[in-house]
Amino acid sequence: MSELFSDIPKIPYEGPKSDNPLAFKRYDPDRKVGNTTMREHLRFSMAFWHSLTGAGRDPFGDPTMRRPWDKATGLEAARMRMRGLFELTEKLSIPFFCFHDRDIAPEAATLRETNRNLDEIVALAKELMKGSPTRLLWGTANLFSNPRYMHGAATSPDALVFAHAAAQVKKALEVTKELGGQNYVFWGGREGYDTLLNTDMKLELDNLARFLHLAVAYAKEIGFTGQFLIEPKPKEPTKHQYDADAAACYAFLKEHDLASKFKLNIETNHATLAGHTIQHELCFARAHGVLGSVDANQGDELLGWDTDQFPTNLYTATFMMYEILKNGGLHSGGLNFDAKPRRGSWTERDLVVSHIVGMDTFARGLEVAHAMIADRALDRPMGERYGSWATGLGASIRSGSESLASLERCVLDSPDADLLSGRQEELEGIVNRYI
Repeated sequence: MSELFSDIPKIPYEGPKSDNPLAFKRYDPDRKVGNTTMREHLRFSMAFWHSLTGAGRDPFGDPTMRRPWDKATGLEAARMRMRGLFELTEKLSIPFFCFHDRDIAPEAATLRETNRNLDEIVALAKELMKGSPTRLLWGTANLFSNPRYMHGAATSPDALVFAHAAAQVKKALEVTKELGGQNYVFWGGREGYDTLLNTDMKLELDNLARFLHLAVAYAKEIGFTGQFLIEPKPKEPTKHQYDADAAACYAFLKEHDLASKFKLNIETNHATLAGHTIQHELCFARAHGVLGSVDANQGDELLGWDTDQFPTNLYTATFMMYEILKNGGLHSGGLNFDAKPRRGSWTERDLVVSHIVGMDTFARGLEVAHAMIADRALDRPMGERYGSWATGLGASIRSGSESLASLERCVLDSPDADLLSGRQEELEGIVNRYI
């Protein structure tokens, strides 16, 4: 089969001193960090929607990207894109990919026809997998682009729209299972509201929970054992989305008896939009046992929307990998590049270089985070700061042995506590030193 990206070679590892843009400087997939290879630590994934269907369009301009399938249409273009995905992931040593159902196959006049289109492309993907190491990290259904979902999908005020979304998820779950997907993601792109003047929030939240329970039941029926994930985002395209951040998602899952079935797929740029750092979101998810997977990108601090840039910030990548390593890894999840080259970076080479830079960024973040954990560089000062909770009164409080009255007796005639310094600047200096 002829190559679609014939000008792009297999990307080699050349080390930190290389100045070759088409070579890895830090990412060496077979090199071990600790007892685990970089490939397994990082579990990179290519996002079908940005890398294969993204065209460079923005709210103010037409597409700019040039790709081999530009003159093709319909299923012909879909077949070329799928071939292109496997070619790029193999040349970049990316072990996984992710997709929405409507990314990989065109929507037709009816759901039955659309499903036939999807079946054809899924069959092609299965065939390509036979000769490729590339596997499916997760699948999902696009429940936000079609006009029928303008008022939501699972939270739509129209029951027929709810039914259509359910049918779409049913099929997406089937093809995810057929392709061996290790996870299935729900991103509630329009599960929220623009105004409360026309929104029955209680009904919408209850319906969203009903929808997720239906998905859990169908997964069990067909034998899909992958991990269910929810992806938090506070806004865009709605003014307020119900999956606003990790804490909101966790509270929703606990309230509706879904916490044992779901984990979170956390995105860097979405954390920014929620007014958090990505480290905060990962740390919260880790602390509550729901850190499942990561959409790896970054935003622009001067822009207030979801810019989905390729990750290049070494500090952010280090803090992310610190939390991921503390979590024992991402298990069945991965680092999915939900990222796109800038609109002016329109060539195929730009697309490849963007992935190389992102992969090198996380490889370096992995090295730094692993070294800090191995040296207990942050654990030691953390232990000192919370030392009073390990013995004596603190240990007694944690065991549940104290009451308000007993605690009052402890402090009625005692001087104020001699507090330790937070040492923030010192700790930031430690991170600087490791980077």
